[in-house]
Amino acid sequence: MAKESMKAREVKRAKMCAKYAEKRKALKEAGDYEGLQKLPKNSSPVRQHNRCSITGRPKGYMRIFGISRIQFREMASHGLIPGVRKASW
Repeated sequence: MAKESMKAREVKRAKMCAKYAEKRKALKEAGDYEGLQKLPKNSSPVRQHNRCSITGRPKGYMRIFGISRIQFREMASHGLIPGVRKASW
């Protein structure tokens, strides 16, 4: 499980990205790259990293569900994900 500080950092980046999205878009359209450089680094969407919403695991992330492959498998086995069943034949 990821440290709480890592999860909090990703949440902070997502909020900052949303906050500066309009300003960033306007500066890009105007071609003002010096203005873009003056914005906070964490306001860039490139700096965000996908993490499991439950455990915070950075690898094995499934975008469709927003969780890691390990949590997906556990939840699918317990029937917690609608429309997903563990295959057996």
